[in-house]
Amino acid sequence: MKAKGLVLFPGAGSNREHSSLRAIESRVAPLPVARIDFPYRRAGRRAPDRAPVLLDCVVNEVKAFAAEVGCRTSSLVIGGRSMGGRMCSTAAADGLVVKGLVLVSYPLHPPAKPENLRVEHLPRIAVPTLFVHGTNDPFGSPAELRRHVRKVKGNVTLHVVERGRHDLKGSDELIADVVADWMAGL
Repeated sequence: MKAKGLVLFPGAGSNREHSSLRAIESRVAPLPVARIDFPYRRAGRRAPDRAPVLLDCVVNEVKAFAAEVGCRTSSLVIGGRSMGGRMCSTAAADGLVVKGLVLVSYPLHPPAKPENLRVEHLPRIAVPTLFVHGTNDPFGSPAELRRHVRKVKGNVTLHVVERGRHDLKGSDELIADVVADWMAGL
C-alpha cells in the first residue's frame, strides 16, 4: 500500500516555507502534504522549544493530518530537514506509528562536537528511512552517518549529495526527486 500523505517539518533556523520542503510537496503531488511550523515559529520566536514540546507538536500534527486525510498515521510518511527530521525520527522511535521517515540533513551531532551524538533512539526505529545528506555537512559526514544508521531496524536508504553542506543549497530539485522516487518504492 502506497503512502497516503507526507508530513514535513523544517530545521531549527527555518520554517514551513523552506524551498526544499516546497519542492518536495510539488514533486509528490497530488499526494497530500502538510508542511508544519513548530510552536516557537508560530509564536514568532527564533529559538527552538525544548524537545518535549517539539515532539508533542510532531505527534499532534501527524495525528491531525491523518484525521484530515482520512487514514491512520501508519499510512503517512513523516520527516523534514535537520531538527525537523530528528524530531520525527524520535517520535517514530518513541511509538508514533508511521509508514516511513524522510530525514534531510540529519543532525548527527553539533558542528565540531562529534562526541555529542544524537543517535540513542535510532535502534528503536523500525520503518523504512531515507537519509539525504551532503558530503560536506559539518553536522556529520556520510561515513559517520553510515556507522550509526546501521542501528535502524527498518530498511535504510542513504542518498549522498556531493559537495553538499548542511543547507544542501541548490539541491532542492534533487532532494525532491530522491524523496519522490523513494516514496514510490514504499
